[in-house]
Order: sequence, then structure tokens, then C-alpha cells
Amino acid sequence: MIIERWAVLGLFVLSGCASDRLHDGPVLVDVSDRVPDLRLDIRYFGDNNFVGTRIDGYEAAKCLLLEPVAEALAQVEADLRKQGLRLQIFDCYRPKRAVAHFMRWAQDLSDQRGKSRWYPNLDKSALVPDYIAEQSGHSRADTLDATLLQCADVDRVETCEALDMGTEFDFFDVRANTDSDLVDPEQQHNRQTLRAAMAEHGFVNYPLEWWHFTLPDPQRPQQYFDVPITVP
Repeated sequence: MIIERWAVLGLFVLSGCASDRLHDGPVLVDVSDRVPDLRLDIRYFGDNNFVGTRIDGYEAAKCLLLEPVAEALAQVEADLRKQGLRLQIFDCYRPKRAVAHFMRWAQDLSDQRGKSRWYPNLDKSALVPDYIAEQSGHSRADTLDATLLQCADVDRVETCEALDMGTEFDFFDVRANTDSDLVDPEQQHNRQTLRAAMAEHGFVNYPLEWWHFTLPDPQRPQQYFDVPITVP
């Protein structure tokens, strides 16, 4: 998560055949153009999240990523479908303004509305920096949050149900650590299945959060973007 001191020079957002050139810069791809029936549950576009409201910069429920990251994610999805599984995506590219929104919420210790659901075993003051930070890989558009679905028919998303991962997405607790021994063997297996599927195409898991994956590239400039997520 990020509060940057310098301004983003620009971003080129590509969605299908339509594009909007803002300035010279990288290309963000709408992953639904690569996987049209990808299951999206973009939590920060609504109020089903730890802040309890739509997050700044989320003007559409879309998963945007850098092109190589989107391609790798599409390959993960294709491999999983051969096993009767699919991905469900909670978040992808996250504007810097959204990260700043998270930080404002984290610093408002009087707002405890979500404590029982999202961080029952932690003081809100302890959420920064392990769970909420001033800089996020999501703002580089190379990071995403996901879970697994088990499907009766992988070609019909309505037949799919989320696998039990032991905690929900964005649960701020040691039980959400990917290798936590506080979850049962089936939940551990489900987490390892997700991690292995993502790792097969180069994604690296953040150990404190079973849902969090980044596709690293040492040659890629470490730029953080702030263009909002919008409908074309």
C-alpha cells in the first residue's frame, strides 16, 4: 500500500479493442478480456470490506493488471479448469488513492465497526505495517488477491463454490498466514493448491496472507500508479 511523494506521469489502460491514452506509460489490461467468464468479487468497489465503504479510486468492478501478469493469470486459470477448479478474484490493480484511503482508516482508531469480523484478535493500531502499509504492490499492477472455486462444471460458473481456506479474504490474523497450523488439514490443502497453481506460472505468495500473489520481474520498473479504475 502506498502514499507517494511524486506524481505518476501516466498510464495507458487497454480494454479489449477500446483504449484511453492518458499519457505515455505502461499498459494495464482488463483480465476479463483474457478470461471473459473469470469470477470477480472486487471487494473495494462495494462496502463488503474492512473499511465498510467503497474505496477511493474504485469506480468499476474490474481486474486490471500489467499485460504479462494478466497473461500469466489466464494460464493459471486454464490449468485449474483441467482440475475442476477456477479462480475467484478479490482485487488486482489498486490506485495509490485507495491505499491512502486504507491508511486514513487505519489511523482512525475511533472507527472499530469491523473489529469483530476483520481483526478480532488484534488492536487496530497493530494493523500497520504487516497488513496495511503505505505502499502496496497492487499499485504496481503486478499483484492480485484470489481464492479457489470447486466446480461441478468448469464452463458454468454458477456451478462453482468457494473452497474453505480457513479464513475469509482480508482477515487480519495469524490464521490467515498461508502456512498457519491453526487451520485444519483440508483448509491447509486448499491453500497449498492455490499457492502451487499460482507458483507454476511465476507468482509468489505473501506469507501473511494466503490470498495475496505477486508476479515479480527484476527488469520491470518499480512504478506505482494512481489512475482510477473506471468503465471505458
